[in-house]
Order: sequence, then structure tokens, then C-alpha cells
Amino acid sequence: MSEQAVWIVDFGSQYTQLITKKIREVGHSSVIITVENAREKMEQGTLPQALILSGGPQSVFVDQGDYSFLFADPKLPILGICFGMQLIGQYYSGKVVRGTMGEYGPAKIKLTSQMSIPGLPANIQVWMSHSDHLLHAPENFSVVMESLNGLIAAIKSDDLPIMGLQFHPEVEHSDHGKEILAYFLEEVANLKKDWSRKAMLEDALAEVGQVGEEVVLCAFSGGVDSLVAATLAARILKDRLYCFFVNNGLLRPQDLDHIEALIKETNLNIEVIDASQTFLTKLAGVDDPEKKRKIIGNLFIEVFEQKVHQFEQERNIHFSHLLQGTLYPDVIESISPHGKGGKSATIKSHHNVGGLPERMKLKLLEPLRFLFKDEVRSLGRELGLRHSWVYRHPFPGPGIGIRVLGRVTPEYVAYVQQSDQILFEELHHFNLYDSVWQALTVMLPVKTVGVKGDARAYEEVICVRIVGSVDGMTADWSDLPKLFLKKVSNRITNEVKGITRVVYDITSKPPGTIEWE
Repeated sequence: MSEQAVWIVDFGSQYTQLITKKIREVGHSSVIITVENAREKMEQGTLPQALILSGGPQSVFVDQGDYSFLFADPKLPILGICFGMQLIGQYYSGKVVRGTMGEYGPAKIKLTSQMSIPGLPANIQVWMSHSDHLLHAPENFSVVMESLNGLIAAIKSDDLPIMGLQFHPEVEHSDHGKEILAYFLEEVANLKKDWSRKAMLEDALAEVGQVGEEVVLCAFSGGVDSLVAATLAARILKDRLYCFFVNNGLLRPQDLDHIEALIKETNLNIEVIDASQTFLTKLAGVDDPEKKRKIIGNLFIEVFEQKVHQFEQERNIHFSHLLQGTLYPDVIESISPHGKGGKSATIKSHHNVGGLPERMKLKLLEPLRFLFKDEVRSLGRELGLRHSWVYRHPFPGPGIGIRVLGRVTPEYVAYVQQSDQILFEELHHFNLYDSVWQALTVMLPVKTVGVKGDARAYEEVICVRIVGSVDGMTADWSDLPKLFLKKVSNRITNEVKGITRVVYDITSKPPGTIEWE
């Protein structure tokens, strides 16, 4: 990724990931880089074709860091967003002032006579998130956009390839954000498009090609990430790639059907390890969600490691690499803000899928690690994978173990399996599956009185949860047709013995999460 055209210097904005997504969507390669990594590379003479300075929670009045290295080459195209624009304004002797009012949320801006972008109306709505602002533009910079309350919304150098935007063009709330980014990249920075499905595929295949003649192992889940990673890796490795799928007994009928279809219809070496009884036995009597997760994760390691060692002995082979479907958000979130120059808080540490122990001595092979979920799906289509495989809904590693609230028993697992299958079938019947991000059923740890066959029933409750989302970071509950919900409820209460009541979750994320546990 060091050869990517655009470097996005991360100053801690919550929208940094969206910048690189939007830039790629308009056809340009990009990579997120920490401040210190950028400093190190640029002081050694390595430069990108263009630089984007992200927003961030800090203020130029508090952050006294020396960022002059960013501006050392006057020919380097630079776009500053929010805090990034304030850095540009301060460096070139404009006047940045502390905010007393600030602008947060949607705002109207207008293009001045100094700016004309094809397709952009004179007035557009954008997303603001700042208090400090630029009071006076630097000398030889023009104010090219203004907010309707009179604040500077964008500046552009008269003689250098430099722009600054006080708003966030990368978020969906900003109209014409793509056009504005494309204007900078193609008109100001004069870059040629270099990002496409084909380019993504070539990069990923080149990554796999570095393995040479080694034999590679894959902990295969069947989800889009592992499927795309395995499919493209198999193009290079062929029969030197071995995929192991662990059936932990906490899967849905659609998951097992999916794996069976992949075994029949692809050239992947997939071996199913049936450890369902082992998992259910270990989970007996456990009701704490975190304990359940740890039991499932640790047992997966034990089962997987045992199978791998047995396989190596029987086949007289040695695995050198572990293939993972790690995506770019995982990599970004693992960058530590301490010692690495990152400005944002670490959300989680990136680790091997399933937490595979170091004693297995496997090198990581992560050909998707610079891609986002939508790009992986696009790559899957480029590889010729079925639409239904590539656009499968996400499914958590612990599976039904965290969709049975409270104690996990074979009976409760069956309730979720059967109700989830009904939901899955009706989503397809009503042509709704592709219109939602994720759909699931959860067994609640309560009983309710009902009437079945003119007799009193005191049975379990199933909750249906269906959400829409772009990336899973936030989500809204899906307002689906009443006829669909009625059909799902009727089928579950009639076909799943032991279920008397069905409820629908109308909680968004935040404050809730998509999963219940």
C-alpha cells in the first residue's frame, strides 16, 4: 500500500475511514497513514501523489505539534478537511480563531464567484462538526465557499495545489461530497484514476503470490470475507490451500446449506469438522454472555488446532501461512495512538481470527486487509461468485450461542434455528433479503401466557430483529411491510413448537447493538 496515490493523514476524525472509501469510490487509490508514519516517510523522501489531512477532535490552539514537514514540498497537492483546513490556514499565516458558537450537523453553504465545479448548484447542504474556524484566509488563498452564517467553508490557493474544506465531504449527509473530492483529485491534484475492481484483484493476487510454493491453511467461516479471500487465494495456490470449517452446533440451516453448496460448486478444498456435541456440552448451564463467548472461542481453537495437527501428520505436509479475511477497518482500528503518531482512540486490537495461538507458528496471509466490506463484495463479483454468496448477511462467530439469551440448550438452539429459517425464507419470498443489512431471531429468557387450541399455553418468546446499515457501525431498525411481519409471526408460532409469542425489536444502534449479547 506504500504505492497508493493518496495518503490520508489521520488526525483522529471519526470520519477518517469514510474519506478513503469516498476517494476510492471516485476511482483513486488511497491509504490511511498516521502522522508519525507520514513524517518518517516524507523526511526520507517518499511522497504520495496527493495528501489529505483529516479532521480531528483537537484544536490548533492546543495541539502545538510541528507539522511543517507536510508542507515542505510546494508542488505536493494537499486537501485539508476541518482541522486539516485549520492547519493549512495557520501554516500559511491565515487567522484561525477559537469558536464561540460552532457549527454542528447539517449546514447550508454557497459557492463564491471564485469556484465553479461542474454539476454543483450554487447552494448545497453539507455536514459541519467544528468550533474553531478560519476568520481570514491566508494571503494568496481565495475563499471559494461560505456557510450561510458568514463563516469560511472552503479555501483554495491561487498558485499552489492546495485546498481546505471546513465541512466533511466524506459523509453521506454532505450533498455532492464525491464531486468535491473528485474536483480536488482531478482538477487540483491532476491525478489519473487508478482504482477499480481489476486493480483490487491484481493487488490481492500479488499478495497471495508472495507465498511461493508454501501450503496455506484457512479457518473458513463461509462468510463473504473468508469466501472471497479463499477464492482468490485458490487462483494462485490451487490445491495448496486447505479450508477447515468447524460446525459448532450453533449454526443455522442456511449456514450448513451454504457450506454444502460451496463444497459442490467451487474448487475449494473444504473439510467440515463436526464438533457440535462438544460445544453444546461445554456450554451447558452457562448463561453469562461473555463466558459463552470465551468458551466458544477457546473451544474453537482447541478443535481447530487438533484437526490441523492431525491433518499435517496424515498428509505429511506443513502449513506455513494462515489465510484470513481481515478487512481494512480491523487494521485501522488496531493502530495504536501511542508511539505510532495516531490521534484517535484504539477501538480494538487486531488479532488472529479465533485467537489462534502463536505456538502454531503460522505467518499471516491477509490479501483483503486494505479493503472495505463493499469492496470485498465487489471483488467477489469480479471473481465470479454468486450474488447470493457475496451478499449474505453478517453472522457472528459465536453464532446462536449469543442469540439464545441465558442458558444454551439443544432445545433453545433449535428454537432459534427453526425461527431463523422461517425469517430467512420469508425475506426471500417477499424479496426483502437484499434490502436489509442483517436479520435474525433471538430467544428471550422469559415465558409468556398464550392460547393454543383453546388451551392455555405458557411458552417461550422469539424476538425478530431486522436492521438496515451501510457498514454495521450504526444501524436503524427496518420498517418492513405489516403483511411480511404477520406472515413471519404466524409461521413461527405455528411451526416452532414451544413458541407462543413473537416480538419485533425497534431499537436502533446506538443506543442498542445489532446483536443482543
